Amino acid sequence: MEENKIQENQILDNQEGEIKAEENLQTEQTEAEEAQSEKTSVEDIPAKWYVLHTFSGYENVAKKNLETVVEKFNLQDRIFDIVIPMEDVVEEKNGKKKLVQRKSMPCYIFVKMKYGDDLWHNVTITRGITGFAGPGGRALPLTDEEVIKMRLEKIKVDVDIEVGDTIEVVDGALNGMVGKVSEVNTENGTLTAVLEMFGRETPVELEFAQVRKANK
Repeated sequence: MEENKIQENQILDNQEGEIKAEENLQTEQTEAEEAQSEKTSVEDIPAKWYVLHTFSGYENVAKKNLETVVEKFNLQDRIFDIVIPMEDVVEEKNGKKKLVQRKSMPCYIFVKMKYGDDLWHNVTITRGITGFAGPGGRALPLTDEEVIKMRLEKIKVDVDIEVGDTIEVVDGALNGMVGKVSEVNTENGTLTAVLEMFGRETPVELEFAQVRKANK
């Protein structure tokens, strides 16, 4: 009688073990499926540019700290580029003019990312960043037109310009200036031209979209 009881308990234990093993397997399969589904959904998210507001004078700090966040949380497949918008301006100091770069939109940085609600916390708690610049702090992507206007990405332009050609600047702080091309970088869509600036010849890098071939 006692022996039958022991065998019955062993059978029950074996059955319980098999049930637990099957439950664990199902749990692992479910978790794997959810992880794969999440990965697939992230891959389907298009990369867009977003605007982040920073404390005054903290643009560089915010950029550096967000780069650290990307490394710490392995977000390289979600956050691709962080830009502080700059522009060329002509400044006069002590009676001399010179070309300098300055922030075109102080207190803002631009980030190209595959945004999802899971990123909101990582981004907004970054030191120096006060939040997204959308209405009510919402993360709203820039339109393609806004991206082009802000020069956040290179505009691919086919131009018939070679080293030695004379070009005229048609956009930016140097608008109207004429110079000779010394280097052409078709891969980056830029060229270097030597311009007559402030009484001396100065090499300046320009985008194809900023110049046109001057009439001979």
